[in-house]
Amino acid sequence: MASKKVIAVFGATGAQGGSVARALLDAKHFAVRALTRDVTKPSALALKDLGAEVMKCDLDNKVSLVTALKGVYGAFLVTNFWEHLSQEKEVRQGKLVADLSKHLGLKHVVFSGLENVKKLTGCQLAVPHFDGKGEVEEYFWSIGVPMTSVRVGAYYENFSNWWKPVKASDGDYYTLELPMGDVPIDSISVADAGVVISNIFNSPEEFIGKAVGLSAEALTMQQYADILSKSLGKDIRDAKMTPEAYEKLNFRGAKELADMCRFFQKKPDRDIKLTHQLYPKIRSFQQFVSENLEAFKDI
Repeated sequence: MASKKVIAVFGATGAQGGSVARALLDAKHFAVRALTRDVTKPSALALKDLGAEVMKCDLDNKVSLVTALKGVYGAFLVTNFWEHLSQEKEVRQGKLVADLSKHLGLKHVVFSGLENVKKLTGCQLAVPHFDGKGEVEEYFWSIGVPMTSVRVGAYYENFSNWWKPVKASDGDYYTLELPMGDVPIDSISVADAGVVISNIFNSPEEFIGKAVGLSAEALTMQQYADILSKSLGKDIRDAKMTPEAYEKLNFRGAKELADMCRFFQKKPDRDIKLTHQLYPKIRSFQQFVSENLEAFKDI
């Protein structure tokens, strides 16, 4: 570990943190300190086998955070709103890491951020899982931490779980219900995002102080449906649902996700060209589905 600069990776056993940790380990430019609340998890042990230093850490525990960040060159921070559904808690966690990064003199923090939608739209829209990250972004920069914010597009993986096609009630076909109309939505595989973020650490002078929108491509819901139809051999269509109809669906967070789609329809900045420059082998949605058919077997 001593011969290389160390990057501490938060959420190293999660989707995005794990992707970043594996990409950093694969690139071998930095040593990796993989941070997780449970060092006995199979995913934590797998990172250890790959050469990471695995360390117990809790975003709510200042003592463990100090230990985790002591002596590192930089850090990748991802917070998980969906774990507790509290914007206040997510902001508190992010600001604590920012304060400690400043105090301990970290040279480059890459934060998985997003826009403060409520602020940008004059309170017309509220997307708590965006807004808290936007507040943390601003705080990092306001206290002078050398930070890059990466605003990652929607995960391809969402189409096999949260956004997977649902059986239509009036026929033998499936629909995608995300209310985007004909506006393309930016997307990327979370596994590929890790490689892009790893490469951002290689060019601090280019990216510190910036917010970088990451996207492999932007497709309409009908285009996503067409690719899924062709790959899975099923009739899948865009439901053409409106945000107004979506927010009335019977699940917690429907209004938030409807507002998220209203914000996406404003086309927030995601840089497809830069993302491809940072990772030329990045996959299209078509490639991703073809390589992960097993993930879609329940449709």
